[in-house]
Amino acid sequence: MVRCTHKGCGQDFNPENNGPESCTYHPGAPVFHEGSKSWSCCSDVNKPVLDFDDFMKIQGCTKGQHTDEAPQAAPKTQPEPQVQLKMTSSQAGSETYSSAPAGTLSSAAPPEAAPTAKFEEEEDDLSAPVPVGTTCRHNGCNVTYESDELHRKEGGAAAECTYHPKPPIFHEGSKGYLCCKRRVLEFDEFLKIEGCKKGRHVFVPKQRADPQEEQFTECRVDHYQTPTEVHASVFAKQADASTSTVKIEENQVFLDLYLPAKKRFRRVLNLWGPVVPEESSYKFFGTKLELKLKKKDIRSWTLLEKTDKDLGNISFTFGVGGRTGTIGAKELILDDVNRARS
Repeated sequence: MVRCTHKGCGQDFNPENNGPESCTYHPGAPVFHEGSKSWSCCSDVNKPVLDFDDFMKIQGCTKGQHTDEAPQAAPKTQPEPQVQLKMTSSQAGSETYSSAPAGTLSSAAPPEAAPTAKFEEEEDDLSAPVPVGTTCRHNGCNVTYESDELHRKEGGAAAECTYHPKPPIFHEGSKGYLCCKRRVLEFDEFLKIEGCKKGRHVFVPKQRADPQEEQFTECRVDHYQTPTEVHASVFAKQADASTSTVKIEENQVFLDLYLPAKKRFRRVLNLWGPVVPEESSYKFFGTKLELKLKKKDIRSWTLLEKTDKDLGNISFTFGVGGRTGTIGAKELILDDVNRARS
């Protein structure tokens, strides 16, 4: 058996049984931009993802034959040397300049900050059955399960796993793992980085016990206003509407939101102006909580909440419906004075 070198495939195949549509792969290159990950060949079909594991699971977009040929790296272009001008003489009002290569910049990247998060490694649940063909979950290990005697039993011929215990890192074009120092530029070379730790394979991870203590977290709050209402969005993803509490009063809004993974968001909004609680409302969505606050008067709110800071001459004027300011405008909103002029 030979392992296919096509991107997105990586399966073992028999050269004698290699049909014209045996392989499903990506002919393009991986694209990493501001945390999102996708393939250049099918970015319009497969949406970019944030998690590296999800990126590796993106189904190939092209069918063809398996191959064991090494992928060719894209040719590297040599950057032009930087040139700086230096004035060598100045006589009778005329200046003479000469060019010289600029000083060589240090190619060493700034040291990466040590990660503060604690990574807990997964453990294989030896009591759980494993389907044949399951791939080890460890980064850097592509071993597929065949039998307990071979891959899970102590002392088995292929029971030892060589892997990376920490997640990958992509920084300014370089690629590597947090657990070891090696960095490469090409994605194919990144996939070939040998693991830095040995241990057991993980085919079926043990279920971790949920933490008993709640963790308080922060959620972003945005708002926009019309002459009669203030609309606020609390970005509390998947908040439990049945256990969460939202209480709207004339000058305050009390929020106590229960989130997944034992997280909780609690905050009191001290409103900039008074509202009418009976005519105000809220609604839970999958990604946020929407507040619709009925103003008690038509004054313009400079901010959503009161503040002790000196804001000077800053004022919040009526703009458009959609988001704060003029972003995402859907319709023009006017106050009574401007409505009369139009």
